[in-house]
Amino acid sequence: MKVALFIPCYIDQFYPNVGIATLQVLEKLGCDVTFPLQQTCCGQPMANSGFASLSKGCDINFVKNFSGFDYIVAPSGSCVLHVKEHLQDDKNPQEALQIRSTIYELTEFLTDILKVKSIKASFPYKVGMHNSCHGQRGLHLSSMTETMLPEFSKPEQLLKMVEGIELSKPKRNDECCGFGGTFCVFEEAVSVKMGKDRIKEHDNNEVDYITAGDTSCLMHLEGILKRQGSKVKTIHIAEILNSLL
Repeated sequence: MKVALFIPCYIDQFYPNVGIATLQVLEKLGCDVTFPLQQTCCGQPMANSGFASLSKGCDINFVKNFSGFDYIVAPSGSCVLHVKEHLQDDKNPQEALQIRSTIYELTEFLTDILKVKSIKASFPYKVGMHNSCHGQRGLHLSSMTETMLPEFSKPEQLLKMVEGIELSKPKRNDECCGFGGTFCVFEEAVSVKMGKDRIKEHDNNEVDYITAGDTSCLMHLEGILKRQGSKVKTIHIAEILNSLL
């Protein structure tokens, strides 16, 4: 199985350990992983700001780098959802369509494609689970309370395989953390208040860590935690699945 690893730009620049952990988890599970060296941004920031027409160069480069693989995997629900819904290349429409149908968020790939039943990992801490909006409502990685359907969570399914971990959920389990990409810039006060509300519920559960499938959400929460002087840390789910403590 030939798998291409897509690492979003903010992970590459600020949280490279998340990319390394993702690579190592995939390799441990038997995947033949390639990291295309010329990959860049998927174009989501421009599209979210109303300038989707200016992201064509990102699309062309993405198709050039990620064509010809069985699957593309990324540790980011928001970037994966953007590619799934928006990737286009007028000169290579079939390649773009193929990529849109074979790109997966990490936990989605592990549960749906590899069908992982056990993971050799240990993380003896109390961990609060944050459901990132794009993953939950766009990729359907976990159930939404407003649908009144049976509860499920692909990230939680994997985390329960980790030795020693104690998982907890905030009271409002599927509420946004307030990051929202450029929303946290244009609506700073609202964004911060939403993040503080999320953190308060995790604090009430006395967690050691907050985890999620999107580093962008964790980056937002991490900033608030540091300004509050909190001892609670953030950690991407890939780092937990790759952890041996």
